[in-house]
Parts: sequence; C-alpha cells; structure tokens
Amino acid sequence: MRLTRYTDYAMRVLLHLAARGDDGLASIGEIAALYKISQNHLMKVVQDLGKAGFVRTVRGRGGGIALARPADQIVVGQVVRQTEDGFKLVDCTACVIAPACTLPRALNEATAAFIAVLDKYTLEDLLDQRHQMRTLFGITDAAELPAAS
Repeated sequence: MRLTRYTDYAMRVLLHLAARGDDGLASIGEIAALYKISQNHLMKVVQDLGKAGFVRTVRGRGGGIALARPADQIVVGQVVRQTEDGFKLVDCTACVIAPACTLPRALNEATAAFIAVLDKYTLEDLLDQRHQMRTLFGITDAAELPAAS
C-alpha cells in the first residue's frame, strides 16, 4: 500500500508540531522550508488538519500552528483515514470477472489490517528519538540556551 504525498505532508507537519511540544507556535513557512516542500500545498494540508481537529491555528502577527491536543491523543490511523481519499486499490467496475472475483475482498482485508496497525500508534509513540528530531528540526531546548545576563 502506498500513501499519498498529502498524507506524508500531514504526518510531517504533525511530527514537527509534536516534537516542538510546548515550545510555542510554528509557522507554515518554517515547516515548508525545513522539509523543502511547497508552502501553498502545505497551507491546504494544515487547513484540513485544523478542520479535522488535529491542529489549532492562531491568526495574525505572532500567529502560527500547534497541535490541538496532546501527541498521545492523536492516533496515526485516524490521521491516515482523514487524509487519504479512499483505499480502493483496484477498480473492478469494468472488469469482466468482477462477479466471480474475490480479489477486492482480499485487498479490503489487507487494507483493514494495515489501518489496524496504524491505529496502535500515536504521534507520541513515533517520537522515541524526540531530542534527535528536535535537533534535526533546529529546535533548541531551553536548557541549551545561554543564560540571560
């Protein structure tokens, strides 16, 4: 099974926000630049993630995006179901053997198993290497900042 680029981008956004934790808001421009992807495309992904309740957006100067709920409450399978158009792996409508073929049933079963595995994981589960991810994202931990004079 192959997920769309849309779902890939959605997961990238969510992982970035989860790694940030409580370190304030991120901007779409910042995330787009980090991953070297289109800011316009990412805006649509973030808008949909907001409508689905995965992210919250703050408009205006100093605005940005953050997770709408804790990372341990965002299930990967839910995100994939939300961002994928459908999981129809074959189109049997014009196939001559469709009335007797059981391939769609097998593919539906495989898809259900795939999603069931993703339902076992939250964003938090995907952050085993949180410190390394924060480093790769260029997020500096407060403890690493020089003390103010």
